[in-house]
Amino acid sequence: MLKFLNTVLILLMFMVSQFIYCQDTYHRNTSADIQHYTFNLSLNDDTNEIIGEAIINVHFNNQVNEFNLDLIAKSETFGMEVTGVFEDSTIVDYTYEANKLKIIPTKDATKQKIFTIQYHGIPERGLVIDTTKFGQRSFFGDNWPNLARHWLPSVDHPYDKASIEFRITAPAHYDVIATGEKIEESNLGNGLKLTTYKEPAPVAMKVVTIGVTEFASKLLDQVYDTQVSAWVYPENRLDGFSDYGVATKVLKYFIDSVGPYSYAKLANMQAKTQWGGLENAGTISYFENSVTGKNEVEGLIAHEIAHQWFGNSATENDWNHVWLSEGFATYFAILYQESVYGDEKRKEELALDRQEILAYYKKNPSPIVDASIKDPMKVLSTNTYQKGGWVLNMLRHKLGDKLFWKGIRTYYTRYQNANVMTIDFQNEMEIVSGQNLDSFFQQWIFTKGYPEIKWEWIYKKGKVTIEILQVQDFHTFQFPLEVAIVKNGAIKIETVLISTKTKSVVIESETKPDTVILDPNLWLLFEEK
Repeated sequence: MLKFLNTVLILLMFMVSQFIYCQDTYHRNTSADIQHYTFNLSLNDDTNEIIGEAIINVHFNNQVNEFNLDLIAKSETFGMEVTGVFEDSTIVDYTYEANKLKIIPTKDATKQKIFTIQYHGIPERGLVIDTTKFGQRSFFGDNWPNLARHWLPSVDHPYDKASIEFRITAPAHYDVIATGEKIEESNLGNGLKLTTYKEPAPVAMKVVTIGVTEFASKLLDQVYDTQVSAWVYPENRLDGFSDYGVATKVLKYFIDSVGPYSYAKLANMQAKTQWGGLENAGTISYFENSVTGKNEVEGLIAHEIAHQWFGNSATENDWNHVWLSEGFATYFAILYQESVYGDEKRKEELALDRQEILAYYKKNPSPIVDASIKDPMKVLSTNTYQKGGWVLNMLRHKLGDKLFWKGIRTYYTRYQNANVMTIDFQNEMEIVSGQNLDSFFQQWIFTKGYPEIKWEWIYKKGKVTIEILQVQDFHTFQFPLEVAIVKNGAIKIETVLISTKTKSVVIESETKPDTVILDPNLWLLFEEK
């Protein structure tokens, strides 16, 4: 019976761990692995209809089975109509229901197959066909999180990444940029131009893009072997080149600090986007009014470039773990600014973020990895951005700078161009540090809230006694806490470990302090009550 109960307990623990780490409801292909996409797209000035051909290289891991691609089907106005599906040049069977294109391969043993999907239609989202703020017609890919399915037949989920090529035929008066390196620009006659970009690194569909409009573009610099450029509206030419110029410094910082850059180029593009910035791999989109000539978007640029490592290259395997993208980009943008402007800038940014976290929690008491969220459009929040960033700040303090940075570089080296979950990051940091970090990750990532602290201090007979009480009722947090004793401008800091609901801290002091400060250097996420 004891053996049976132990077996049941182990099974239950396994089931709970799977629930904690995999809440995503996307139905994944079990055998088919997309290796490469080629998208032939024809754009025109007369209508918003696009004509597309997707050539998709698929590797079958086990046996050759039917597999699904995401594509929004045609309704009255918007969506795509599929006109043919081929395996090599052979027509194959398919079904197209509920915005899923199910392809049924031929039943031979070939594990590498190439499929072609011919389609056309008007995208409602994903590809934004509009005019710029200056009235010029434009086409911008804006896929995050799962909007590629509106215009590109694909596995529209970050778990299956692939290399990509865009071949865009458009009126010759347009400038064209896309994910990857430009490998062709040809005049086809009849007022048309073909432009081809190819990205050899595997990317998720959430961060592939095109930009087609009238651009002014400039090579800003080359950082190691990566060209950095700016693509802005001609009316914003000089201001845009100036505002986006800082991207070269940011790119160098992350290459030097984290590891190699994965993509063919780094273009910074003024665009029609629903976001302030969208971290498309190697071709970042920034909102139209980011260009002012006042160089006010350095933090935004640092955030989006940080994503090239975290979110784009090391990509969350499950939407609920998007903090591995957004929390990292938030904190690493702060680290970049700290490297330029000093530690006061780190503390300034974290203080602002902490206020947002506290306010958000009052209305949304939930953990960073929230199992209740099923819609990818709802995974972004103050939790996944600011609180995720704060977790990294606390981990840095817990491990120390040397081990923290070693762990980050080791993590990136292992998961560059791959997929990750929170447990993978935890494991890498544990290996590097030699510490068990399970309680740290459980309380900060998978538990709601933060310490809510009431405290007071008294001075008596050469000792400062500080009484600390955690008043939140759902969990007792464990954390290191810096305590500063301030006298005549001099500061004495001691670190104490808090592991119980109440804690009495005694610090020796020859004279009565002017004041006592908890967490003077902003290393702990907490609220004073």
